[in-house]
Formats: sequence, structure tokens, C-alpha cells
Amino acid sequence: MTAREADPMLRRLERHAVVACLAMAAVALAVRGGRPDVALGVLGGGVLVGASYLAIKASVDRLTARIVSEPAPRATGRKAGWAFGIALFVLRYALLGLIAYVMIARLRLHPVGLIVGATSVVAAAAVEAIRIIRT
Repeated sequence: MTAREADPMLRRLERHAVVACLAMAAVALAVRGGRPDVALGVLGGGVLVGASYLAIKASVDRLTARIVSEPAPRATGRKAGWAFGIALFVLRYALLGLIAYVMIARLRLHPVGLIVGATSVVAAAAVEAIRIIRT
């Protein structure tokens, strides 16, 4: 894809997810009386879901480009391409699991905060759905 997203809805979703994550972190900070433990967890969950989103987006973009550029299915080399794709898929999720482990076990981020931060994309999708329904 280009530096600028072709789909404006995805750009809005990304912006709303960042705003939702920051707002939830601010609320967590206020509710905990200024103690940053949960707020840092929320930000960590936002980073985790952002990394997952970018990995999925990159895979879909690559697959779409491959489908569009490939004129006809090839008989040879298909298994190697699919095996690489599956290996890359598994590797990405293993890396996300490792990042989550580091955030919880090593950085000691609050697990509930991580879950709340990970829902920032869901909150952004809800905002976008409401926007679509209202128009």
C-alpha cells in the first residue's frame, strides 16, 4: 500500500483506536488516584493490539497484492508459498505471545489493564459502526 491508506474507514478506525486507548489510560490513571500501574497496562495492551493489527493488515495487503498481480494460478511452487505463509502466520502470533509474556512477567504491567487496552480496537469499531448506522 501507499504511505496514505486507500480506505478512509481504516484510517478512522486506527485514529479512534489510539484515542480510545489514550482515553482509557487517562480514566485508569484518574480512577487509581494517580497510580500508573493500570494505566501503563492499558497502554501496553494498546501496543499489543496495535502490533497485532499491523501484522494482520500487512498480511492482508500482501495477499491482496499477490492475488491482483498474479494472472493465473501456478501449478508449481504453490505448496512452498502456502507453507511460508502459514509459518509466517504462526511466527507472528508466537511473537505476539512473547510480547504479552514480557509485558506481564517481566515489565509487570497490570493484566486487567492489558485486556482493557486490547479492547481499544473494539471500542473504535463500535464508534465506526455507530457512525455508519447514523448516516
